[in-house]
Amino acid sequence: MEQLATLADLPTEYVEALEQKNLVPLWPSLRDVMPPETPRPRTQATCWKFQDIRPLLLQAGELTPIEKAERRVLVLANPGHGLDNMRASSIIYLGMQLLLPGEWAPSHRHTPNAVRLIVEGEGAYTTVEGEKCPMEHGDLILTPSGMWHEHGHDGDKEVIWLDVLDLPLVYYAEATYVQGSTGQTTHKIATESVYGGGIVPSKHFARSHSATPIMRYKWSDAKAALESIAAVEPDSDIVQIAYVNPETGDDCQKIIGYSAIMLRPHESVRLPCRSSAMVFHIIDGQVEVGVDEQVFQLQRADTSCAPCFAEVTLTNQRDEASFVFVADEAPFQKKLGLYSEREG
Repeated sequence: MEQLATLADLPTEYVEALEQKNLVPLWPSLRDVMPPETPRPRTQATCWKFQDIRPLLLQAGELTPIEKAERRVLVLANPGHGLDNMRASSIIYLGMQLLLPGEWAPSHRHTPNAVRLIVEGEGAYTTVEGEKCPMEHGDLILTPSGMWHEHGHDGDKEVIWLDVLDLPLVYYAEATYVQGSTGQTTHKIATESVYGGGIVPSKHFARSHSATPIMRYKWSDAKAALESIAAVEPDSDIVQIAYVNPETGDDCQKIIGYSAIMLRPHESVRLPCRSSAMVFHIIDGQVEVGVDEQVFQLQRADTSCAPCFAEVTLTNQRDEASFVFVADEAPFQKKLGLYSEREG
């Protein structure tokens, strides 16, 4: 494509006249907003080591009581977007949250969708719309847009989890806000106990919310499914499961997609070159994550991200299986007709 004229090519008085009328010429910026062939993402390949995060998060627990923080979180910020923007990718927010024994993070609801991937500890719980969800390592707990939720801790050791929200997108749309309440009454049956195996509740469990009925996806179930796939399909290119709405088969949330990958001993998997950014979190194991020319050596609880159309390779460094949690922007892009894959 030909080089377009720049702003410097225009007379100063013309540019000033445009600015006075709140007008901007498109052509000097056209290649920036619509680059040829491939996007120019601000999202950078980045990793966050849990060994770096954990002591600072525990120190935050000493410095700031939960009553003064409401949610005690350290945000995993991507330097490509600027740390003040608090985003891992264009639409994905990541944060490591700490809850100490005896603490209660008060009930609230907000417009962004959120999930919590439990990293460490036991004895804590999240209550979502009256359903009490225990928080165990590797569990995925959903708090969809507009649903009341709170966190409590009845155990004796700190609990840490990874928050994943579509906050940057909702904030960009000027639609983000939060509402507080005094608490919830726990009264609902655990949804993961009545969904699965082709079984769904009868109509007296009818719901008015369009979100997935499952609020807690137990890691023990997900891990068992991955191990079963690996045993039944030993020659498959990738062992992966998706977290979906059991009533519709759609992604469990509307904007960000979630899945888990099992890497066999010393297995290396090359992922499709996708139009959506991706986040990788090590549930268990030791994985080398290659993103284009960069290589990250990740251990349990480490997190990394890859920009759109990156060449990504996951390599298990252990003599036993490793497990990777994945968050990506594909559901959002598919709804807009933007999603694509390319040959690397």
